Amino acid sequence: MCTNTMHVVAETIENAIDVPFVHLVDAVAASARAGGPGTVGLLGTRFTMEMGFYAERMARHGIEVLVPAEAEREAVHEIIYGELTLGQVREASREVYREVMAGLASRGAAGIVFGCTEITLLVDGSDSPVPVFDSTRIHTERLVELALG
Repeated sequence: MCTNTMHVVAETIENAIDVPFVHLVDAVAASARAGGPGTVGLLGTRFTMEMGFYAERMARHGIEVLVPAEAEREAVHEIIYGELTLGQVREASREVYREVMAGLASRGAAGIVFGCTEITLLVDGSDSPVPVFDSTRIHTERLVELALG
């Protein structure tokens, strides 16, 4: 399942199928642990940032997840749905994301997880003061590794 937010139901799916399920958060956690951070900031839809499933799964791997403050979460979410999903990339929105990432880093995040497929349309590693973990790329690379196995 190649979507961050829908991983809220991943365990239900895992329990209902007989084929391997590559959990996106497990792949991101493995990449983050290899990169060193024990604490990461999470950007994504409101659901991904607030529902806890991402942070809980990351905690199983020994990684603490920080999310932006409420107003910042709202801005991150609105930029995803109101702009990025519509193909709109605005410099002002890029600056918002830069500020949010800097804020997470100042609170102790040693890395930033891009927990939504659209985020890389707007920002990349050069916009963050700490390493970034692109969940879409990480998950895809893990799936290819397994397929070529």
